[in-house]
Amino acid sequence: MLTGKQKRFLRSQAHHLNPIFQVGKGCVNENMIKQISDALEARELIKVSILQSCEMDKDEVAKQLSTQTRAELVQIIGNIIVLYKESREKKTIQLP
Repeated sequence: MLTGKQKRFLRSQAHHLNPIFQVGKGCVNENMIKQISDALEARELIKVSILQSCEMDKDEVAKQLSTQTRAELVQIIGNIIVLYKESREKKTIQLP
């Protein structure tokens, strides 16, 4: 579980990132979960964009992605979700 200070730090780190995944009409599926897990292992911090065509609520999508990838939900802002998961092999982000 992240503290408020750690979440603020991660939000500042994620500010300049572009979303690398989009959740659309197909919503969340197993292939997407695997790809997001791999991306989290490589990058630790990612943004996911939720398209207008997504039938699920953004809070449901965020909860489902964070639980299935075992990542921390840092922020939901607009239609963007920020996820963080500490890498086992390549730790690049040092949390305060």
